[in-house]
Amino acid sequence: MATDNTTALRAFQLIARHGSFTRAAAELEVTASALSQTLRQLETHVGVRLLHRTTRRVGLTEAGRAFLERITPALGEIDDAIEALRQHGDRPVGTLRIAVPQMVLDTLIAPTLADFMRTWPDVRVDIQVENRLTDLVAEGFDAGIRLGERLARDMVAVPLGGRQRAVVVGSPSYLAAHGRPQHPRELAAHDCIRFRFSSGAIYRWEFAHPSGTSKGQWFELDMDGPLTTNDPALAIRAAMDGLGLTHMVELSVRAAVADGRLVTVLDDWLPPFDGFYLYYPSRLQVPPKLRVFIEHLRQAIPALL
Repeated sequence: MATDNTTALRAFQLIARHGSFTRAAAELEVTASALSQTLRQLETHVGVRLLHRTTRRVGLTEAGRAFLERITPALGEIDDAIEALRQHGDRPVGTLRIAVPQMVLDTLIAPTLADFMRTWPDVRVDIQVENRLTDLVAEGFDAGIRLGERLARDMVAVPLGGRQRAVVVGSPSYLAAHGRPQHPRELAAHDCIRFRFSSGAIYRWEFAHPSGTSKGQWFELDMDGPLTTNDPALAIRAAMDGLGLTHMVELSVRAAVADGRLVTVLDDWLPPFDGFYLYYPSRLQVPPKLRVFIEHLRQAIPALL
């Protein structure tokens, strides 16, 4: 019965993660009807409804959400124990699930991923693009990558590539037609290409005073403009096409600035800040699959910066 219960708990966790019986069943390689039956048996066993089911979506009940929070760490510990046995002490094997922002994937991960997978053929890599703050434990990730200023205190953090800086960029044609802003508040007179987080919030452009009594103090400004997107590549393309100015981490537009497709403005107002980190839950033992991935990034990323 314990094995059956563990299987049902994993099924419940996966359905909650996907918000769908169909997608969860596909990952488990079972039928959606069989998975539904497993969940009904679990709910009967615990005597509480765990999921709201409609024809359009599946969501957690209040009891189901609390139950998921309790079982997720325990299932993670079981996975770690099984993984340690499979690895025979130190052999990197298994699936490595990583959550990364799109820009990090494009500039730091994708260029070196093939080398990593050729070096460690027994490690399967599952990368999910997440431009939001991800709960690694609740969502079943081994690690994530985000800026240092957004790290939770209970995470182990490994710096990747040192400090970064942001830039405001526009095309030469846009700046010729609209002029170069000399102060961030002059951006109110410009077309700005805005970025929307997965949460729905619009990114407020960040600047720091370059001099005076407020030197080094950061402040934020709401922007307005003709285009809002959650795709950094589209925002950069729109800026190159002359639709307006956009605010990006310098790494993502370095090539376009170097070849003249984009020009930076307000550089004095954008000092360096804490860069990217790979982070993972604090545990006694780091799985070998994650350890070799960290070492791979430490060696590969400096050449990309």
